[in-house]
Amino acid sequence: MKQVLITGASSGIGEQLAGDYARQGWQVYACGRNSDKLQALHKAQDNIVPLVFDVTDTQQVHQAASEITGQLDLLLLNAGNCEYIDNPMQFDAALFERIIKVNLVAIGYCLEALLPKIKSGGQLGIVSSSAAYLPFPRATAYGSAKAGVSYLAKTLAIELKPHNIAVSLISPGFVKTPLTDKNDFDMPMQVSTEYASNAIIAGLAKRRSEIHFPYFFTMILKLLAALPAPIWRAIAQKMQTSTQSQP
Repeated sequence: MKQVLITGASSGIGEQLAGDYARQGWQVYACGRNSDKLQALHKAQDNIVPLVFDVTDTQQVHQAASEITGQLDLLLLNAGNCEYIDNPMQFDAALFERIIKVNLVAIGYCLEALLPKIKSGGQLGIVSSSAAYLPFPRATAYGSAKAGVSYLAKTLAIELKPHNIAVSLISPGFVKTPLTDKNDFDMPMQVSTEYASNAIIAGLAKRRSEIHFPYFFTMILKLLAALPAPIWRAIAQKMQTSTQSQP
């Protein structure tokens, strides 16, 4: 039985991935902080093993790693959070630190504890965001963290190749989850968690170095990112003005 460990499995994309991999016959280590949600996943499918821990606590991460038996075919680092800095002139350093820690620093904790658990020929998937392609107003903390995640994944793809571990950078667009439900702005081309899970599983099965979706949306962002920086800044400033004028 193949083994996958998924962080952030108590909701959203991670929860969907855990169920889908379990239905495909994998043994799934479903990780998160919400014990009740993880236990519910286990009750629904007994090949899901709950691991309750906080990815921002390195001791808890190492303790969870010690509970894994055998080697992993796939490690999916998906846990994360999103908060916005609405006024840069009242910069919220605590919020900034909080988002950087859960979205980027915590990946380092997981890599330290869990990379040695991946078998030769195995895979590492790291969930970033298409927000990393361009600087967006208010996404000061979230975008900075995800840009770091993307750089990290691309670097690991080079460094882990001699160890026969494939690395996939996963960059979703807007996915309907409890996290995005909190957003107070339009989310064009938003997709379901089922769509996201199918895209990720298919991309990982093909060992793609980058998985991004929905394709039309992410390609638009990539094209905008190729424009001279002043053009995007002008577009982004109009977006910011539009958002600020909304009631």
